[in-house]
Amino acid sequence: MTERQKDRPWLMRTYAGHSTAEASNELYRRNLAKGQTGLSVAFDLPTQTGYDPDHILARGEVGRVGVPVSHLGDMRRLFQDIPLEQMNTSMTINATAMWLLALYQVVAEEQGADITQLQGTTQNDIVKEYLSRGTHVFPPVPSLRLTTDMITYTVAHIPKWNPINICSYHLQEAGATPVQEIAYAMSTAIAVLDAVRDSGQVPEEKFGDVVARISFFVNAGVRFIEEMCKMRAFGRIWDQVTRERYGIENPKQRRFRYGVQVNSLGLTEAQPENNVQRIVLEMLAVTLSKDARARAVQLPAWNEALGLPRPWDQQWSLRIQQVLAHESDLLEYEDIFEGSHVVEAKVVSLVEESLAEMDRIERMGGAMAAVESGYLKSQLVSSHAERRARIESGQEKIVGVNSYESTEPSPLTADLDGAIMTVDPAVEARVVNALKDWRDNRYQPPFNHPRPCKALERLKEVAAGTGNLMEATLECARAGVTTGEWAGALREVFGEFRAPTGVSSAPVAVTAEEGTPLALVREKVDKTAADLGTGKLRFLVGKPGLDGHSNGAEQIAVRARDAGFEVVYQGIRLTPEQIVDAALAEDVHAVGLSILSGSHAELVPDVLVRLREAGARDIPVIAGGIIPNSDADDLLAAGVAAVFTPKDFGITEIIGRIVDEIRKANKLDPLEVPA
Repeated sequence: MTERQKDRPWLMRTYAGHSTAEASNELYRRNLAKGQTGLSVAFDLPTQTGYDPDHILARGEVGRVGVPVSHLGDMRRLFQDIPLEQMNTSMTINATAMWLLALYQVVAEEQGADITQLQGTTQNDIVKEYLSRGTHVFPPVPSLRLTTDMITYTVAHIPKWNPINICSYHLQEAGATPVQEIAYAMSTAIAVLDAVRDSGQVPEEKFGDVVARISFFVNAGVRFIEEMCKMRAFGRIWDQVTRERYGIENPKQRRFRYGVQVNSLGLTEAQPENNVQRIVLEMLAVTLSKDARARAVQLPAWNEALGLPRPWDQQWSLRIQQVLAHESDLLEYEDIFEGSHVVEAKVVSLVEESLAEMDRIERMGGAMAAVESGYLKSQLVSSHAERRARIESGQEKIVGVNSYESTEPSPLTADLDGAIMTVDPAVEARVVNALKDWRDNRYQPPFNHPRPCKALERLKEVAAGTGNLMEATLECARAGVTTGEWAGALREVFGEFRAPTGVSSAPVAVTAEEGTPLALVREKVDKTAADLGTGKLRFLVGKPGLDGHSNGAEQIAVRARDAGFEVVYQGIRLTPEQIVDAALAEDVHAVGLSILSGSHAELVPDVLVRLREAGARDIPVIAGGIIPNSDADDLLAAGVAAVFTPKDFGITEIIGRIVDEIRKANKLDPLEVPA
């Protein structure tokens, strides 16, 4: 080949953060030393949902799925000895994005950085929180205002920052097809850009700068040709929307800029070593095509379906990227798919179908209206139910799960408890004590922050009006305000929001014709209801704590409904006390608890104790989620009736097992009807 300059590699990141700001800082500095070229900060769930670590809902969640950042002191420690002016930092934060950016800016100022040089991204896409990830706080209208205010502030003051990255990643995790992923992400981008334009905060001639700072965060699944075509379709539609709807003439400002985390939904607990080749294939989907190549890539680790990856696991994922970028010849060529009629036909088809779905959403009043009506959520729940049905029937093969299941013992998982990282349960108490110290001493030397009351009153005053909230938020950051105080002040003005669950409106995905597994389970449900002298068996599906990943809970709820249960599902973010109150009020026959964040060890036993204290020992409690083997043993010993993890993919079979547990708890004879 003729000698040409190699393309620059994409930014290489590892999504990381855990236990405390100090521990995460050490991890970041180690990863940067290994050749990582950008930081990607994972925050814990209390930080993401605007609670301090000592709030009742934060119990069991502190430092579990990310780093707790409760105030400016935590942010200082998180980036100690890391020069922010030289970093490209991605922060996966949404409802509280403005607050975390304010803390980041103030720390950068304290380091002496020129804030106009700061580079990075705040995720800040609230729509997908309502649909899939569940870390929303405020209703759609004020949430969109927070996003709008951040965008207009950064374009004026931190021009290299990406103030939002429209995130379709979690939509795919929630079951979105490629067409839904494109259409819902684009509809969200349109809602955001329309809001910025209509706010009057940006002069018309500067609107191209706003469009140029919009980035996307996507998901790449294992069907890598389809996924690569999806990225080309994304770019084509974005070019059309920005040119036709917003009149952007500069092709640089119209460029589709995206980062990617490859699919975690397809990672399996069974034969987890297969996840390595899945991750590689998924990475190829977003790197092979030069014209649709990601600007930043972060890869999950092989053992994420088992629990929290260790530094060595994250290093392996980083090395996968480095081998592709530096050892292969990928970066030496123009786009290798240019001229492929197969690729072109697929891209055209995706573009046409996505535009049609975007038109449908537009006719409903746009993305926000489609969230509030429940349309988007019910579409995702039903797509996910169809996918699960294809896996259960064997139509969609998952190697090691529903096909090729025989396996040699894996040396990688010989010590399962050692194959993942665990967060010391004592961390939460230490973080809570440190927060108390901060509250007691923030106005004393060496901090000398002004008293926070005035800053919080100013924040509420601006929130009640129409001004930009960013300056008032920066004032709160400098005054030593805590995450819970900032969000609490805005909750007072904006209120809170419980998103539609999409369960009641989801269509039946698995038929119950005579002789099918679901028909047999329905027989068990009806027979058990008759034996107990009740019209219908009642099943409560609960999500205690702050884990908002509700896909699994929704699929269980939908299938239980289709099996003849009366299902009580109130959505996410409930305390054990609220779950027990609902179980007693609805007189349910079983309680199912779904937790993916690691807080099961604390919250599930709490539900058991409260049920016993209420005299409801005969209600079996079922637990599901990412639960390591040793934790599952502890839960069973504590009195949990059954534990299900990602390897238990047969939902109909799970519902059958729940009926068995109801019979056992009520001292009924086992049924011979097979599940």
